[in-house]
Amino acid sequence: MDDNKSASTSKSQPMTEEERLKLAEKLDAELDEFINGLEKKPYTDGWTEENWQEEFEKHPFFMKNAPTGNEELSPLMEGLQKLKYDPEENTPAELAQAYKEDGNFNFKYKKYRLAILAYTEGLRAKSGNDEIDSTLYNNRAACHYFLQNYRSSLRDCQQALKLKPGYTKAIIRAANCAYKINQYDRCIEYCDEILLGAPENKEILDLRHKAISDKKLFERDIRKKQALEKSRKLEETKLLNEIEKRGFKIESTKGTKIFNLAELEPTFPEIAQHRVYINNEDNLVWPVILLYPEFKTMDFIQEFNETSTFEDHLSEILIIPPEWDYDRKYHLNNIRIYFENKAKQKMIHVDLKKTLKAVLLHKEYIITGGVPSFLIFVKDSPAEKKYLENN
Repeated sequence: MDDNKSASTSKSQPMTEEERLKLAEKLDAELDEFINGLEKKPYTDGWTEENWQEEFEKHPFFMKNAPTGNEELSPLMEGLQKLKYDPEENTPAELAQAYKEDGNFNFKYKKYRLAILAYTEGLRAKSGNDEIDSTLYNNRAACHYFLQNYRSSLRDCQQALKLKPGYTKAIIRAANCAYKINQYDRCIEYCDEILLGAPENKEILDLRHKAISDKKLFERDIRKKQALEKSRKLEETKLLNEIEKRGFKIESTKGTKIFNLAELEPTFPEIAQHRVYINNEDNLVWPVILLYPEFKTMDFIQEFNETSTFEDHLSEILIIPPEWDYDRKYHLNNIRIYFENKAKQKMIHVDLKKTLKAVLLHKEYIITGGVPSFLIFVKDSPAEKKYLENN
C-alpha cells in the first residue's frame, strides 16, 4: 500500500490555465527572437499586381506565343525542354520523334523554314530508324517544295527513297520537282514508277504527258540557242578578222591586237548597245563620238558606215544649229575636224570629204575604247588656236 501511495505522489500535476498561457508567451517570444535573428532580404521573386499577367504568360501551359531564340527561358520551360531534347534523357529515336513533331506543328501553320530546322535536327539525332528518318526527309522535302527550293526538295526525296524504296509520297514529289527544274527524263522515270502501281493515276498521267511535251520544246530551244551561239561566234570571228585585215590599230589591254570583242564595247551609255558590226555589204559600221571642246559638249553617231564621209554626217547634224551655238558659227563651211594621238600629244587635221575608213587607216590613228572620236572647232577660232598650242 505504501509503495502504491509513493508512486502516485511522483506523477506530474496537470498544468493550470495560467501556466499554459505563460508557456505560450515564452514560445512566442523565442520564435520572434529566432525570426528577428534571420538575415533580412527583400522578396523579389513573387508576382506583383503589376507583373502577374506577364509572369502568368511565361508559364509553358499558359503562354500565348512560343519563345524566340533571343528570349530567356523560364526555369520551368528549360526543364521541359531538357526533358524533351536532352540526349541524356532521351534515346536518339525519341529525339528524332520529338523534332519531327515540332516540324509537323510548324508545317501545319506554314512556317516552313522553322519546320526545316526541326526536321534537320531530327535527322542529326541519327535515330537509326529508317521509318522515322525517311519521314523526316520526306517532310523536309515538302517544306522545300513550298518554298520553291525544288533542287533541295528533290535531294531530300531521293534520300527518303534510299531509306524507304517505293515511298509513294516521296516519288510523287520527286517527279514534280524534276519537272520544275527541267529534268524531264528523270520526271518521266518517276512517273513510270508510280504508274506501275497506279496506272489510272490521272495526276501522274498528266504530269508525264507535260514532261514529254516540254522535253521536246526544251530540246528545241537548246538547239536554237546552240545554233545562235555558233552563229554569234562566227560573226565575231569574222568581225575581228575584218578589223585585222583592214589594218586598223586598236588600243588593247594586250597590245595592238584584240582577242575578243569585249574590248570594243562602248562605255558611253548613249552608244552602249551600238558596238561596231559588219553590215550586209561587208562594211564595218562604227559608233563615233564628235567632241566640241569650246562648249564642252558632244554628239554621238550610233552608226557611222566606214564608206561614209564626215561631210555626209555633219551636213545632217549641223543643218539645224545646236542650242549651244548662239552665234551660229558651227556650219559645214566654217569648221575643222581633228583627231588626237594622245601618246604623241599630237593633233591631226581630218579632211571632211574623206571616208571614216580612210581616216581610221591613218598611221597615227588608234581606236580607243572601241569608239573612234574626233574634235570639231570653228575655223581659226580662239578655241582652236588654244587647243593646237597645247598639243
